[in-house]
Amino acid sequence: METGALMRLRGLMSVMAGLVVGGVLSPTLAWSADVTAVVTQEVRPVLVRNLHNRLFKLTVTCQQPYVVVDALTVSLAGTDDRRDIDVIEVFGGGDFNPLVRFGDRVAVTGKRVKIAGHARLEKGDNHFWVSCRLRADADLDNQLDATCVRIETSAGEIRPVDKTNGQRLRIGLALRKHFDDGVHTYRIAALATSAKGTLLCAYDMRRRKGRDLQEDIDIGLMRSADGGRTWTPQQVIMDMGTWGGHPQHLNGVSDPGLIVDPATGQIWCFAVWMVGKEGNHQWNKGGSEKGFEIGKSAQFLMVTSTDDGKTWSKPKNMTRTWKKKDWILLAPSPQSGIALFDGTLVMPIQGRDENDGHFSNLLVSTDHGKNWTVSAKASIGNTECQAVQLGDGSIMLNSRTESPTKFRTVNVTRDLGKTWAPHPTSRKTLIEPNCNGSIYRFDFRRGDRDRYVLLFANPFSQTGRENHSIRTSFDDGKTWPSRVLLDIGRGAGYPSLSRADRDHVGIVYEGSGAKLVYQRVSLKDLMRR
Repeated sequence: METGALMRLRGLMSVMAGLVVGGVLSPTLAWSADVTAVVTQEVRPVLVRNLHNRLFKLTVTCQQPYVVVDALTVSLAGTDDRRDIDVIEVFGGGDFNPLVRFGDRVAVTGKRVKIAGHARLEKGDNHFWVSCRLRADADLDNQLDATCVRIETSAGEIRPVDKTNGQRLRIGLALRKHFDDGVHTYRIAALATSAKGTLLCAYDMRRRKGRDLQEDIDIGLMRSADGGRTWTPQQVIMDMGTWGGHPQHLNGVSDPGLIVDPATGQIWCFAVWMVGKEGNHQWNKGGSEKGFEIGKSAQFLMVTSTDDGKTWSKPKNMTRTWKKKDWILLAPSPQSGIALFDGTLVMPIQGRDENDGHFSNLLVSTDHGKNWTVSAKASIGNTECQAVQLGDGSIMLNSRTESPTKFRTVNVTRDLGKTWAPHPTSRKTLIEPNCNGSIYRFDFRRGDRDRYVLLFANPFSQTGRENHSIRTSFDDGKTWPSRVLLDIGRGAGYPSLSRADRDHVGIVYEGSGAKLVYQRVSLKDLMRR
Protein backbone atom coordinates (compact mmCIF):
# COMPACT_ATOMS: atom_id res chain seq x y z
CA MET A 1 0.00 0.00 0.00
CA GLU A 2 1.65 3.29 -1.11
CA THR A 3 1.60 6.27 1.20
CA GLY A 4 0.17 9.61 -0.02
CA ALA A 5 3.67 11.15 -0.15
CA LEU A 6 5.02 8.29 -2.28
CA MET A 7 2.07 8.56 -4.66
CA ARG A 8 2.66 12.29 -5.09
CA LEU A 9 6.37 11.67 -5.78
CA ARG A 10 5.57 9.07 -8.44
CA GLY A 11 3.14 11.50 -10.04
CA LEU A 12 5.74 14.30 -10.15
CA MET A 13 8.31 11.93 -11.70
CA SER A 14 5.80 10.99 -14.39
CA VAL A 15 5.17 14.65 -15.23
CA MET A 16 8.88 15.38 -15.38
CA ALA A 17 9.47 12.40 -17.66
CA GLY A 18 7.02 13.89 -20.10
CA LEU A 19 8.79 17.26 -20.05
CA VAL A 20 12.41 16.13 -20.34
CA VAL A 21 13.77 14.91 -23.63
CA GLY A 22 17.30 13.59 -23.72
CA GLY A 23 18.08 15.15 -20.35
CA VAL A 24 17.03 18.67 -21.50
CA LEU A 25 13.89 20.51 -20.50
CA SER A 26 11.38 20.44 -23.31
CA PRO A 27 10.10 23.70 -24.81
CA THR A 28 6.79 23.13 -23.05
CA LEU A 29 8.38 23.77 -19.65
CA ALA A 30 11.11 26.06 -20.88
CA TRP A 31 8.90 28.67 -22.46
CA SER A 32 6.45 28.62 -19.56
CA ALA A 33 9.17 29.90 -17.24
CA ASP A 34 9.17 33.67 -16.64
CA VAL A 35 12.81 34.78 -16.61
CA THR A 36 14.06 38.38 -16.66
CA ALA A 37 17.50 39.90 -16.16
CA VAL A 38 18.89 43.29 -15.11
CA VAL A 39 22.44 44.71 -15.30
CA THR A 40 23.56 47.14 -12.58
CA GLN A 41 26.98 48.73 -12.24
CA GLU A 42 28.65 50.57 -9.36
CA VAL A 43 31.30 53.23 -9.85
CA ARG A 44 34.52 51.56 -8.75
CA PRO A 45 37.96 51.81 -10.33
CA VAL A 46 39.23 48.87 -12.36
CA LEU A 47 42.73 48.33 -11.05
CA VAL A 48 45.95 47.08 -12.60
CA ARG A 49 47.52 44.45 -10.28
CA ASN A 50 44.16 43.21 -8.99
CA LEU A 51 43.23 39.64 -9.93
CA HIS A 52 39.55 40.49 -9.89
CA ASN A 53 37.73 43.73 -10.73
CA ARG A 54 33.95 43.62 -10.69
CA LEU A 55 32.50 45.23 -13.78
CA PHE A 56 28.79 44.74 -13.15
CA LYS A 57 26.20 42.63 -11.38
CA LEU A 58 23.70 40.59 -13.39
CA THR A 59 20.48 39.77 -11.56
CA VAL A 60 18.41 37.02 -13.16
CA THR A 61 14.90 36.69 -11.74
CA CYS A 62 13.18 33.37 -12.26
CA GLN A 63 9.53 32.61 -11.48
CA GLN A 64 9.84 28.84 -12.03
CA PRO A 65 12.43 26.26 -10.92
CA TYR A 66 14.59 24.04 -13.14
CA VAL A 67 15.85 26.79 -15.47
CA VAL A 68 19.57 26.46 -16.29
CA VAL A 69 21.93 29.20 -17.48
CA ASP A 70 24.30 27.90 -20.14
CA ALA A 71 26.17 31.01 -21.31
CA LEU A 72 26.51 34.77 -20.93
CA THR A 73 27.59 37.20 -23.65
CA VAL A 74 29.36 40.35 -22.46
CA SER A 75 29.69 43.42 -24.67
CA LEU A 76 32.72 45.74 -24.36
CA ALA A 77 31.57 48.10 -27.12
CA GLY A 78 32.02 51.26 -25.04
CA THR A 79 35.54 50.41 -23.85
CA ASP A 80 38.29 52.77 -24.99
CA ASP A 81 40.78 49.98 -25.74
CA ARG A 82 39.84 46.33 -25.30
CA ARG A 83 43.54 45.44 -25.30
CA ASP A 84 43.68 46.82 -21.74
CA ILE A 85 41.71 43.74 -20.61
CA ASP A 86 43.45 40.40 -20.15
CA VAL A 87 40.54 38.10 -19.22
CA ILE A 88 36.84 38.19 -18.38
CA GLU A 89 35.31 35.84 -15.84
CA VAL A 90 31.97 35.34 -14.08
CA PHE A 91 31.17 34.47 -10.47
CA GLY A 92 27.91 33.65 -8.73
CA GLY A 93 26.42 34.47 -5.36
CA GLY A 94 24.60 37.21 -3.52
CA ASP A 95 27.90 38.99 -2.82
CA PHE A 96 30.96 39.20 -5.04
CA ASN A 97 32.85 35.96 -4.34
CA PRO A 98 35.67 34.81 -6.66
CA LEU A 99 35.39 31.29 -5.22
CA VAL A 100 31.99 30.67 -6.83
CA ARG A 101 32.89 30.47 -10.50
CA PHE A 102 30.62 30.25 -13.54
CA GLY A 103 32.57 28.87 -16.49
CA ASP A 104 36.21 29.51 -17.30
CA ARG A 105 38.27 32.65 -17.77
CA VAL A 106 37.95 33.95 -21.32
CA ALA A 107 40.52 36.06 -23.14
CA VAL A 108 39.26 39.23 -24.79
CA THR A 109 39.61 39.10 -28.57
CA GLY A 110 36.72 41.24 -29.79
CA LYS A 111 33.84 43.49 -28.83
CA ARG A 112 31.92 40.59 -27.37
CA VAL A 113 32.98 37.79 -25.04
CA LYS A 114 30.96 34.61 -24.49
CA ILE A 115 31.38 32.73 -21.21
CA ALA A 116 29.92 29.22 -21.21
CA GLY A 117 29.03 27.56 -17.93
CA HIS A 118 26.29 25.79 -16.03
CA ALA A 119 24.13 27.24 -13.25
CA ARG A 120 20.68 26.17 -12.15
CA LEU A 121 18.53 29.13 -11.15
CA GLU A 122 16.62 29.22 -7.90
CA LYS A 123 13.16 30.71 -7.82
CA GLY A 124 13.52 34.46 -7.24
CA ASP A 125 16.65 36.57 -7.73
CA ASN A 126 19.93 34.97 -8.81
CA HIS A 127 23.12 37.03 -8.97
CA PHE A 128 26.13 36.81 -11.26
CA TRP A 129 29.20 39.08 -11.11
CA VAL A 130 31.20 39.83 -14.24
CA SER A 131 34.84 40.60 -13.45
CA CYS A 132 38.04 41.30 -15.35
CA ARG A 133 41.78 41.24 -14.94
CA LEU A 134 43.72 44.02 -16.65
CA ARG A 135 47.00 43.76 -18.45
CA ALA A 136 50.01 45.13 -16.59
CA ASP A 137 50.43 47.89 -19.18
CA ALA A 138 46.77 48.97 -19.30
CA ASP A 139 46.43 52.67 -20.03
CA LEU A 140 45.45 54.57 -16.87
CA ASP A 141 43.80 57.28 -18.99
CA ASN A 142 41.30 54.82 -20.48
CA GLN A 143 37.85 53.74 -19.32
CA LEU A 144 35.88 50.51 -19.60
CA ASP A 145 32.24 49.90 -20.46
CA ALA A 146 30.84 46.41 -20.05
CA THR A 147 27.32 44.99 -20.06
CA CYS A 148 25.55 41.69 -20.62
CA VAL A 149 23.64 41.55 -23.91
CA ARG A 150 22.55 37.92 -24.01
CA ILE A 151 21.84 35.04 -21.61
CA GLU A 152 21.37 31.55 -22.99
CA THR A 153 19.15 29.42 -20.77
CA SER A 154 17.09 26.29 -20.93
CA ALA A 155 14.12 28.68 -21.00
CA GLY A 156 15.42 30.31 -24.14
CA GLU A 157 17.42 33.44 -24.82
CA ILE A 158 17.16 36.37 -22.38
CA ARG A 159 18.02 39.98 -23.24
CA PRO A 160 18.95 41.82 -20.00
CA VAL A 161 17.95 45.40 -19.28
CA ASP A 162 20.96 47.61 -18.43
CA LYS A 163 19.89 50.06 -15.70
CA THR A 164 23.24 51.86 -15.78
CA ASN A 165 23.60 52.07 -19.55
CA GLY A 166 26.42 54.38 -20.67
CA GLN A 167 28.27 54.39 -17.35
CA ARG A 168 32.01 53.83 -17.72
CA LEU A 169 34.64 52.73 -15.22
CA ARG A 170 38.04 54.37 -14.87
CA ILE A 171 41.25 52.37 -14.94
CA GLY A 172 43.57 52.81 -11.97
CA LEU A 173 46.49 51.13 -10.26
CA ALA A 174 46.57 49.13 -7.03
CA LEU A 175 49.70 50.98 -5.92
CA ARG A 176 49.98 49.15 -2.60
CA LYS A 177 48.04 46.07 -1.53
CA HIS A 178 47.70 44.06 1.66
CA PHE A 179 51.01 42.24 2.30
CA ASP A 180 52.92 43.80 -0.61
CA ASP A 181 56.62 43.38 0.24
CA GLY A 182 55.58 41.56 3.41
CA VAL A 183 53.90 44.64 4.94
CA HIS A 184 50.52 44.04 6.56
CA THR A 185 48.87 47.39 5.78
CA TYR A 186 49.63 50.56 3.82
CA ARG A 187 47.95 53.81 4.82
CA ILE A 188 48.15 57.64 4.97
CA ALA A 189 49.61 58.59 1.58
CA ALA A 190 51.08 61.98 0.71
CA LEU A 191 51.50 62.71 -3.01
CA ALA A 192 53.75 65.47 -4.38
CA THR A 193 55.33 66.45 -7.70
CA SER A 194 59.04 67.21 -7.77
CA ALA A 195 60.68 70.10 -9.59
CA LYS A 196 61.50 67.65 -12.40
CA GLY A 197 57.90 66.45 -12.66
CA THR A 198 58.46 63.18 -10.80
CA LEU A 199 55.55 61.96 -8.71
CA LEU A 200 56.51 61.08 -5.14
CA CYS A 201 54.23 59.06 -2.90
CA ALA A 202 55.12 58.65 0.79
CA TYR A 203 53.01 56.52 3.14
CA ASP A 204 52.80 54.46 6.31
CA MET A 205 54.25 50.94 6.15
CA ARG A 206 52.33 49.29 8.97
CA ARG A 207 54.38 46.12 9.17
CA ARG A 208 52.57 43.91 11.71
CA LYS A 209 48.95 45.05 11.71
CA GLY A 210 46.67 47.79 10.47
CA ARG A 211 46.56 49.90 13.62
CA ASP A 212 48.08 53.34 14.04
CA LEU A 213 50.86 54.35 16.45
CA GLN A 214 52.09 52.96 18.66
CA GLU A 215 53.14 50.14 16.32
CA ASP A 216 55.95 48.94 14.03
CA ILE A 217 55.50 51.59 11.32
CA ASP A 218 58.05 52.99 8.87
CA ILE A 219 57.71 55.58 6.10
CA GLY A 220 57.89 54.18 2.58
CA LEU A 221 58.26 56.00 -0.73
CA MET A 222 57.66 55.22 -4.40
CA ARG A 223 58.51 57.41 -7.41
CA SER A 224 57.05 57.72 -10.91
CA ALA A 225 58.69 59.55 -13.78
CA ASP A 226 55.83 58.96 -16.25
CA GLY A 227 52.80 60.47 -14.58
CA GLY A 228 52.01 57.46 -12.42
CA ARG A 229 51.91 54.81 -15.14
CA THR A 230 54.90 52.96 -13.66
CA TRP A 231 56.57 53.25 -10.25
CA THR A 232 59.95 52.43 -8.80
CA PRO A 233 60.28 49.69 -6.18
CA GLN A 234 59.46 50.72 -2.63
CA GLN A 235 62.18 52.33 -0.53
CA VAL A 236 62.15 52.96 3.20
CA ILE A 237 63.03 56.59 3.97
CA MET A 238 62.24 56.69 7.71
CA ASP A 239 62.87 53.79 10.10
CA MET A 240 63.88 54.40 13.71
CA GLY A 241 64.78 50.75 14.20
CA THR A 242 65.44 49.84 17.83
CA TRP A 243 66.39 53.34 18.97
CA GLY A 244 67.07 53.53 22.72
CA GLY A 245 67.01 49.77 23.05
CA HIS A 246 63.28 49.66 22.39
CA PRO A 247 61.86 47.08 19.95
CA GLN A 248 60.63 48.08 16.50
CA HIS A 249 56.98 48.17 17.55
CA LEU A 250 57.84 50.84 20.15
CA ASN A 251 59.70 53.02 17.62
CA GLY A 252 56.92 53.83 15.14
CA VAL A 253 57.05 56.62 12.54
CA SER A 254 53.80 57.72 10.88
CA ASP A 255 51.83 60.39 8.99
CA PRO A 256 54.27 61.59 6.30
CA GLY A 257 54.04 65.07 4.82
CA LEU A 258 55.94 66.11 1.67
CA ILE A 259 56.99 69.50 0.35
CA VAL A 260 59.02 70.42 -2.74
CA ASP A 261 60.97 73.62 -3.37
CA PRO A 262 60.54 74.20 -7.13
CA ALA A 263 63.40 76.73 -7.13
CA THR A 264 66.07 74.41 -5.71
CA GLY A 265 64.54 70.97 -6.26
CA GLN A 266 65.03 70.05 -2.60
CA ILE A 267 62.36 67.81 -1.06
CA TRP A 268 61.41 67.42 2.59
CA CYS A 269 59.47 64.62 4.24
CA PHE A 270 58.14 65.15 7.76
CA ALA A 271 56.67 62.52 10.10
CA VAL A 272 55.74 61.93 13.74
CA TRP A 273 57.80 59.49 15.85
CA MET A 274 56.74 57.79 19.06
CA VAL A 275 58.97 55.88 21.47
CA GLY A 276 57.51 53.53 24.06
CA LYS A 277 53.88 54.21 24.96
CA GLU A 278 52.75 50.68 24.11
CA GLY A 279 49.02 50.46 23.58
CA ASN A 280 48.65 54.25 23.34
CA HIS A 281 47.96 56.62 20.47
CA GLN A 282 49.54 60.05 20.14
CA TRP A 283 46.17 61.77 19.74
CA ASN A 284 44.59 60.12 22.78
CA LYS A 285 45.02 60.69 26.50
CA GLY A 286 48.06 58.80 27.70
CA GLY A 287 49.78 59.17 24.34
CA SER A 288 51.85 62.29 23.74
CA GLU A 289 52.57 64.62 26.67
CA LYS A 290 53.67 68.22 27.20
CA GLY A 291 57.35 69.03 26.92
CA PHE A 292 60.01 67.67 24.62
CA GLU A 293 61.26 64.44 26.20
CA ILE A 294 61.61 61.45 23.89
CA GLY A 295 59.47 58.65 25.24
CA LYS A 296 56.91 61.06 26.67
CA SER A 297 56.15 63.55 23.91
CA ALA A 298 55.66 62.58 20.26
CA GLN A 299 58.60 63.79 18.14
CA PHE A 300 58.57 65.81 14.90
CA LEU A 301 61.09 64.31 12.42
CA MET A 302 62.42 65.56 9.09
CA VAL A 303 64.40 64.01 6.23
CA THR A 304 65.50 65.68 2.99
CA SER A 305 66.44 64.73 -0.57
CA THR A 306 68.43 66.74 -3.11
CA ASP A 307 68.36 64.17 -5.95
CA ASP A 308 64.66 64.06 -6.88
CA GLY A 309 63.77 61.65 -4.08
CA LYS A 310 66.24 58.91 -4.99
CA THR A 311 68.16 59.12 -1.70
CA TRP A 312 67.33 60.68 1.66
CA SER A 313 69.17 62.07 4.66
CA LYS A 314 69.07 60.59 8.13
CA PRO A 315 66.12 61.79 10.26
CA LYS A 316 66.57 65.07 12.10
CA ASN A 317 64.51 65.75 15.22
CA MET A 318 62.88 69.20 15.09
CA THR A 319 60.66 68.88 18.18
CA ARG A 320 62.52 71.34 20.41
CA THR A 321 62.75 73.85 17.55
CA TRP A 322 59.10 73.91 16.53
CA LYS A 323 56.93 72.62 19.37
CA LYS A 324 55.86 74.83 22.28
CA LYS A 325 56.67 73.27 25.64
CA ASP A 326 53.07 73.46 26.84
CA TRP A 327 51.65 71.81 23.75
CA ILE A 328 50.75 68.15 24.04
CA LEU A 329 51.53 67.38 20.40
CA LEU A 330 52.87 68.94 17.21
CA ALA A 331 52.95 66.82 14.06
CA PRO A 332 52.94 67.19 10.26
CA SER A 333 49.71 66.95 8.37
CA PRO A 334 49.90 63.87 6.13
CA GLN A 335 49.63 65.86 2.91
CA SER A 336 51.84 67.88 0.55
CA GLY A 337 52.92 71.45 1.16
CA ILE A 338 53.07 74.25 -1.40
CA ALA A 339 55.40 76.97 -2.69
CA LEU A 340 53.88 80.44 -2.97
CA PHE A 341 54.41 82.70 -5.99
CA ASP A 342 57.29 84.46 -4.18
CA GLY A 343 59.05 81.17 -3.28
CA THR A 344 57.83 80.94 0.33
CA LEU A 345 57.39 77.34 1.42
CA VAL A 346 54.20 76.47 3.33
CA MET A 347 53.73 73.09 5.00
CA PRO A 348 50.44 72.22 6.76
CA ILE A 349 50.83 70.88 10.31
CA GLN A 350 48.56 70.04 13.26
CA GLY A 351 48.60 69.59 17.00
CA ARG A 352 47.01 69.53 20.46
CA ASP A 353 47.48 72.44 22.82
CA GLU A 354 47.76 72.63 26.60
CA ASN A 355 43.94 72.62 26.89
CA ASP A 356 43.76 69.49 24.71
CA GLY A 357 42.33 71.53 21.87
CA HIS A 358 42.99 70.17 18.40
CA PHE A 359 44.30 72.71 15.91
CA SER A 360 45.63 73.18 12.37
CA ASN A 361 48.36 75.61 11.37
CA LEU A 362 51.38 76.12 9.11
CA LEU A 363 55.13 75.60 9.01
CA VAL A 364 56.63 78.42 6.93
CA SER A 365 60.05 79.06 5.38
CA THR A 366 61.04 82.21 3.48
CA ASP A 367 64.65 81.12 2.85
CA HIS A 368 64.22 77.83 0.92
CA GLY A 369 64.05 75.64 4.00
CA LYS A 370 67.06 76.90 5.94
CA ASN A 371 64.77 78.13 8.70
CA TRP A 372 61.13 77.40 9.48
CA THR A 373 58.60 79.16 11.70
CA VAL A 374 55.37 77.85 13.18
CA SER A 375 52.26 79.95 12.53
CA ALA A 376 49.41 80.78 14.87
CA LYS A 377 46.55 78.29 15.09
CA ALA A 378 43.99 78.66 12.32
CA SER A 379 41.19 77.53 14.63
CA ILE A 380 40.38 74.97 17.32
CA GLY A 381 38.53 71.71 16.69
CA ASN A 382 40.30 70.63 13.51
CA THR A 383 43.45 68.69 12.59
CA GLU A 384 44.69 67.23 9.27
CA CYS A 385 44.82 69.97 6.67
CA GLN A 386 46.18 71.21 3.35
CA ALA A 387 46.83 74.68 1.96
CA VAL A 388 46.39 76.42 -1.40
CA GLN A 389 47.23 79.93 -2.55
CA LEU A 390 44.24 81.87 -3.84
CA GLY A 391 44.17 84.34 -6.70
CA ASP A 392 44.62 87.34 -4.39
CA GLY A 393 47.76 85.84 -2.83
CA SER A 394 46.12 84.75 0.43
CA ILE A 395 46.42 81.19 1.75
CA MET A 396 43.39 78.97 2.26
CA LEU A 397 43.73 76.18 4.82
CA ASN A 398 41.20 73.35 4.41
CA SER A 399 41.02 71.17 7.54
CA ARG A 400 39.39 68.07 8.91
CA THR A 401 36.79 68.98 11.53
CA GLU A 402 36.88 66.79 14.64
CA SER A 403 33.59 67.97 16.16
CA PRO A 404 30.74 68.71 16.27
CA THR A 405 29.81 69.19 12.61
CA LYS A 406 30.70 67.00 9.64
CA PHE A 407 31.66 69.89 7.39
CA ARG A 408 35.18 70.96 6.51
CA THR A 409 36.80 73.82 8.42
CA VAL A 410 38.16 76.46 6.02
CA ASN A 411 40.30 79.43 7.13
CA VAL A 412 42.23 82.14 5.27
CA THR A 413 45.39 84.08 6.15
CA ARG A 414 46.98 87.05 4.40
CA ASP A 415 50.11 87.22 6.60
CA LEU A 416 51.54 83.67 6.52
CA GLY A 417 49.44 82.52 9.45
CA LYS A 418 49.98 85.32 11.94
CA THR A 419 46.25 86.01 11.81
CA TRP A 420 43.36 83.98 10.46
CA ALA A 421 39.76 84.52 9.39
CA PRO A 422 37.09 81.90 8.65
CA HIS A 423 36.19 81.48 4.99
CA PRO A 424 32.48 82.04 4.18
CA THR A 425 32.13 78.31 3.42
CA SER A 426 33.71 77.10 6.68
CA ARG A 427 31.80 74.30 8.39
CA LYS A 428 28.77 74.57 6.14
CA THR A 429 29.67 73.71 2.52
CA LEU A 430 32.12 70.82 2.01
CA ILE A 431 30.80 67.68 3.71
CA GLU A 432 33.00 65.01 5.28
CA PRO A 433 32.78 61.90 7.50
CA ASN A 434 35.64 63.19 9.73
CA CYS A 435 38.53 62.20 7.50
CA ASN A 436 41.62 63.69 5.92
CA GLY A 437 40.98 65.51 2.63
CA SER A 438 43.11 67.12 -0.05
CA ILE A 439 42.88 70.51 -1.74
CA TYR A 440 45.03 71.42 -4.73
CA ARG A 441 45.42 74.34 -7.09
CA PHE A 442 45.74 73.21 -10.72
CA ASP A 443 47.22 75.91 -12.97
CA PHE A 444 46.84 75.68 -16.73
CA ARG A 445 46.85 77.81 -19.85
CA ARG A 446 43.88 78.19 -22.16
CA GLY A 447 44.32 80.27 -25.28
CA ASP A 448 46.56 83.18 -24.36
CA ARG A 449 45.51 83.29 -20.68
CA ASP A 450 46.80 81.66 -17.49
CA ARG A 451 43.99 80.07 -15.53
CA TYR A 452 43.51 77.79 -12.53
CA VAL A 453 40.90 75.78 -10.67
CA LEU A 454 40.81 74.45 -7.12
CA LEU A 455 40.34 70.71 -6.67
CA PHE A 456 39.14 69.10 -3.47
CA ALA A 457 39.13 65.35 -2.78
CA ASN A 458 37.59 63.42 0.09
CA PRO A 459 34.99 60.76 0.87
CA PHE A 460 31.84 62.62 -0.20
CA SER A 461 29.70 61.53 2.74
CA GLN A 462 28.75 62.41 6.29
CA THR A 463 28.12 58.82 7.35
CA GLY A 464 31.18 56.83 6.25
CA ARG A 465 34.33 56.83 4.19
CA GLU A 466 32.72 56.11 0.85
CA ASN A 467 31.92 57.94 -2.41
CA HIS A 468 35.58 58.94 -2.91
CA SER A 469 35.35 62.02 -5.13
CA ILE A 470 37.09 65.07 -6.56
CA ARG A 471 35.21 68.38 -6.63
CA THR A 472 36.12 71.47 -8.66
CA SER A 473 35.79 75.16 -7.85
CA PHE A 474 36.09 77.92 -10.44
CA ASP A 475 35.80 80.81 -7.94
CA ASP A 476 38.50 80.25 -5.28
CA GLY A 477 36.43 77.82 -3.23
CA LYS A 478 33.23 79.82 -2.90
CA THR A 479 31.24 77.18 -4.79
CA TRP A 480 31.98 73.61 -5.91
CA PRO A 481 29.65 72.87 -8.87
CA SER A 482 31.48 69.89 -10.38
CA ARG A 483 32.13 66.44 -8.88
CA VAL A 484 33.84 63.34 -10.30
CA LEU A 485 33.01 60.14 -8.41
CA LEU A 486 35.95 57.72 -8.39
CA ASP A 487 34.83 54.94 -6.04
CA ILE A 488 31.44 54.45 -4.43
CA GLY A 489 32.78 51.76 -2.11
CA ARG A 490 34.04 51.90 1.46
CA GLY A 491 37.71 52.62 2.10
CA ALA A 492 39.77 54.55 4.63
CA GLY A 493 39.85 57.67 2.43
CA TYR A 494 42.89 59.90 3.08
CA PRO A 495 43.27 61.20 -0.49
CA SER A 496 46.22 63.24 -1.73
CA LEU A 497 46.25 65.22 -5.00
CA SER A 498 49.15 66.43 -7.12
CA ARG A 499 49.85 67.26 -10.75
CA ALA A 500 50.56 64.20 -12.90
CA ASP A 501 51.26 66.10 -16.12
CA ARG A 502 50.03 69.13 -18.03
CA ASP A 503 46.50 67.79 -18.47
CA HIS A 504 45.99 65.37 -15.56
CA VAL A 505 45.88 65.39 -11.79
CA GLY A 506 47.08 62.34 -9.90
CA ILE A 507 45.36 61.09 -6.77
CA VAL A 508 46.30 58.43 -4.23
CA TYR A 509 43.59 57.33 -1.79
CA GLU A 510 42.52 54.39 0.33
CA GLY A 511 39.60 53.00 -1.65
CA SER A 512 37.55 49.82 -1.86
CA GLY A 513 39.87 48.06 -4.31
CA ALA A 514 43.31 48.34 -2.68
CA LYS A 515 45.09 49.76 0.34
CA LEU A 516 46.48 52.59 -1.79
CA VAL A 517 44.82 53.33 -5.15
CA TYR A 518 46.40 55.61 -7.76
CA GLN A 519 44.34 57.23 -10.52
CA ARG A 520 44.85 59.90 -13.17
CA VAL A 521 41.93 62.23 -13.90
CA SER A 522 41.92 64.64 -16.83
CA LEU A 523 41.39 68.35 -16.35
CA LYS A 524 38.72 68.12 -19.04
CA ASP A 525 36.67 65.71 -16.93
CA LEU A 526 37.17 67.74 -13.78
CA MET A 527 35.92 70.94 -15.41
CA ARG A 528 32.61 69.50 -16.64
CA ARG A 529 29.73 71.14 -14.80
